[in-house]
Amino acid sequence: MYILCSDLEGVLVPEIWINVAKQTGIDELRLTTRDISDYNVLMNRRLEILKQHGITINDIRKVISLLEPLPGALDFLNWLHGRVQLIIVSDTFREFADPLLEKMGWPVLFCHNLSIDREGNITGFNLRQSDAKRKVTGALQNLNFKVIAVGDSYNDISMLRKAEHGILFQPPRNVIDDNKDIRVVNSYSQLRNAISEILDTSETITYH
Repeated sequence: MYILCSDLEGVLVPEIWINVAKQTGIDELRLTTRDISDYNVLMNRRLEILKQHGITINDIRKVISLLEPLPGALDFLNWLHGRVQLIIVSDTFREFADPLLEKMGWPVLFCHNLSIDREGNITGFNLRQSDAKRKVTGALQNLNFKVIAVGDSYNDISMLRKAEHGILFQPPRNVIDDNKDIRVVNSYSQLRNAISEILDTSETITYH
């Protein structure tokens, strides 16, 4: 029995921080886990920038409210129904994700959360656990599930390698070059085909 573990940003929805960078004009906020593999380093730098520029959680939520799932993402999610269960496993934060989850029909999400003061300043980030994506995959395997994992960035690699089947979705060239043994797909059509191949060649139970 398979479960699909998918990243959120870059796979199903746009990169939140890139869109915050566009709206604020702060180019350094464009950096993501596609650029910096150490998530703690990346997040600490982001919080420094937010503090320097006085950007609050409300400012970020305004940007997120304007975002929509990536073109084709909703059709892909609908296609999954009856084929394989989905768990979104992300390094985003619950305070960011809820408006996007609502637009996707509230799929299950495992992620982190933020520390926010009374003025709305983001004062810290709280990782649910270190290397959470890999550990979610391992926990599911301990429950006798097999895992298909989908991601696009450096912080997805340990999950993809832990899973029975790992797939990179539209990754940047640097991620491909550093992980040449991992399968790459560049469209939802190719992703559906890859998942179908895996399910068709394995003993699976469909979900209704």
